[in-house]
Amino acid sequence: MTTPAEPAPATPPLPLDSEHRLHPWSWLFVLLQNLRQFIVPLAVLVFAGRGRGDGLPVWLPLIGVAALVLVSVWQYLTYRYRIADDRLIVRSGLLERSVRQIPYSRIHNVAIHQSLLHRLLGVAEVRLESAGGHRPEAQMRVLTMPQALALERLIRNRGQAAADDAQTAAPAGRTLLALSTAEVVKLGLISNRGMIVVAGAFALAWQVLPDRAMGDWLLRGGRQAADYANTFGTTWLAKAASVALVLAVALALIRAFSVLLALVRYHGFRLQRQGRRLTVERGLLSRSRSSVPRRRIQAWTLREGLLHRLFARRTLEIDTAAARGGNGQSGGGDAGHRLDALAPIAPPATCDAIVRDVATLPTWPPADWQPLHPRAWLRLLLGDVVVTALLCAALGWFFHWWGLLGLLWLPWSAFVARRHASRAGYAIDDTLVAVREGWWTRHWRFAEVDKLQTVELRQSPLDRGFGMAAVWFDTAGANPLAPQLRLRYLPLATAERIHATLAKEIARRPLRW
Repeated sequence: MTTPAEPAPATPPLPLDSEHRLHPWSWLFVLLQNLRQFIVPLAVLVFAGRGRGDGLPVWLPLIGVAALVLVSVWQYLTYRYRIADDRLIVRSGLLERSVRQIPYSRIHNVAIHQSLLHRLLGVAEVRLESAGGHRPEAQMRVLTMPQALALERLIRNRGQAAADDAQTAAPAGRTLLALSTAEVVKLGLISNRGMIVVAGAFALAWQVLPDRAMGDWLLRGGRQAADYANTFGTTWLAKAASVALVLAVALALIRAFSVLLALVRYHGFRLQRQGRRLTVERGLLSRSRSSVPRRRIQAWTLREGLLHRLFARRTLEIDTAAARGGNGQSGGGDAGHRLDALAPIAPPATCDAIVRDVATLPTWPPADWQPLHPRAWLRLLLGDVVVTALLCAALGWFFHWWGLLGLLWLPWSAFVARRHASRAGYAIDDTLVAVREGWWTRHWRFAEVDKLQTVELRQSPLDRGFGMAAVWFDTAGANPLAPQLRLRYLPLATAERIHATLAKEIARRPLRW
């Protein structure tokens, strides 16, 4: 799926050593951001003053809005940025002025975001992020789209390059992956994000609505559904069929909602390699464009669920040494701006080709996966045995001997444990550490040896009883939602050898991040 990139629109280079203002509409977007932050106090003022002659005047909220307008205009008038040879200099501040100098080589990610209003006005919001920061190094709200693209190109070209290379043409980009509408539809069917949104809406309604309102609504809905089933069929089989039909329609609607969410977020997805940086562009109503240096990628994750295998697709995700906190990175409030998936959906061969191209790992995927301890399946089964025994004890308390039927779960648990243990494995060479796990849902987690920060040998009491141990690895910017990079259920001697060998390798190699 590597295709030539479409020619980028011509953008004139930014002049050096001259100060630039933001776009004249910048104050409007700052105002909208401030209104989102102060919407609750303003709403309180509106409702407190409505219809009360002796209370707060109804025009008081207008004073608050006028104050926000003045603050937004003042921020626009006091914000300047200057393009220097090796850094970006930002001057800002209302009462307390600040001058922030940002070397190009320290900028990890250039995120360009366009909402529907941005696109109508031909502008974009630009975020410059460094590795490990809790907030953007600079947030330019807003620039014209040509200015935003020119700034992104300048940062991409400069980095650690010489000053006289700034005006050279950007290297021709290569499109590593472009998703068609059909692929995005498959992604929506696989991800099923609609179920998460619906479940979140139910949880929020349960907390926000008055006491027992949500429970009463569900009870009335259940009774109406039961009445409908009674009128639809007279036998239990007909009633069960009607209920199954309603559930199937509900699940189909949720899947359709998932497809809609995927189209809004990933429409026009394009992954490009431009020199030393990767650029991802996506979005239907609002467009986002993020770029990251290849060297900032710390770890990789390949995911494959049951529906992935049905469509012969996988998902390729990355961990980067990225800014965290309230700007859309992990732990932040807006995850739509971070670059976390290089391939939301793609054939396995395409995902492997991206890894080989971007990570320069010519041996991926490994040809020789090493197995786990021969008794790893017993170690996996032990947890299910304990849970099943507790469940059978609880069922036996209420249903007496019928509770022993719960033991029928153990053969299935043993089968799953054997499948997990037989599929799991690890691969280690001079360039990477990789682990694969899972059976029903599978994942591959790997990182280059030069990106490892620490290596740790762990052994729980159960591990000691089975003669096993685990080796855990740590990388910068690890995604808390990604699987751990760990080698579990290894023979103790093997784990000690891997721990000692990689500890020496990490100590003598410089960390590349």
